[in-house]
Amino acid sequence: MPMPEVRDTDEPVGSEPAEPSEPSEPAAASEPTPPVPAAPHDSGWLRVSPKYVVVEVIGSLIGMAVFVGAFVVAYLLWQQWWALWAAIVIGVVSLVSIAFEPRRVRSIGYRLREDDLLFRRGIMFQRQVAVPYGRMQLVDITRGPVARALGLADLKFVTAAASTAVTVPGLPMEEADRLRDELVALAETRRAGL
Repeated sequence: MPMPEVRDTDEPVGSEPAEPSEPSEPAAASEPTPPVPAAPHDSGWLRVSPKYVVVEVIGSLIGMAVFVGAFVVAYLLWQQWWALWAAIVIGVVSLVSIAFEPRRVRSIGYRLREDDLLFRRGIMFQRQVAVPYGRMQLVDITRGPVARALGLADLKFVTAAASTAVTVPGLPMEEADRLRDELVALAETRRAGL
């Protein structure tokens, strides 16, 4: 009588022994894909730097000096009384305008939403503009001499429609650089999805 075959494995009787598995081949080296920037969560209203008041006040003072100086020179050369009155009116109006500069700067704000950037400014006459990320064609940073001395920059967004060009003034330079890079990346991904 033949003896039953004894196996050293825990495999059930009647099953074939498992073949040793071949080592898996290493995965083909693929180039890493750059991370797709996630849509920003609503940031709430963000304000520009309080130092931007200095930029606005200096700009207003320079404008006032030029116009008042021109009218005073006209009065001194041609003895025209209307030029003297015009210089006084322009000086008073400019000083009143300068007094409102801090409030005007506080009214400037921007908000990063999921699909667009929202910008607002104005005290009595308020303007709000929404710039969709996918429509941005150019994100530009500009710096005047006073803003550069204070470490500030203006961030300008240009779209196909000229009426929606928006400039966010008075951003700290590091924030302007970071925001520019983030918005350019978002614009690229949104345009690719169109």
